[in-house]
Amino acid sequence: MATKKSTIDFILDQLSRLDVRARSMFGEYGPYCNEKVVAFVCDDQLFVKITPIGSNFLDESHYAPAYPGSKDYLCVPEDKLEDREWLSSFIQETADALPAPKPKKK
Repeated sequence: MATKKSTIDFILDQLSRLDVRARSMFGEYGPYCNEKVVAFVCDDQLFVKITPIGSNFLDESHYAPAYPGSKDYLCVPEDKLEDREWLSSFIQETADALPAPKPKKK
């Protein structure tokens, strides 16, 4: 099932104080923060990349694959999507913990 546009719009609005955008990918979305892919939105759920900082926000009980066959991500509970400050901190700190994207070859 594809993610509804309204879901990604809501998540981006919740993160509006950050440098965020999203790209559509096969009916789902890849949110970027500071030009780093930090998560995936699949089936209307937010799955954040696992980093050492992630354990400050969610524990291992939130590990789940974003789609069949994917590695695990931190699945953000619906009530946490409503908490703008918590979500913004989680996404920004995740972006800060991820390496810079590799330059594209010409």
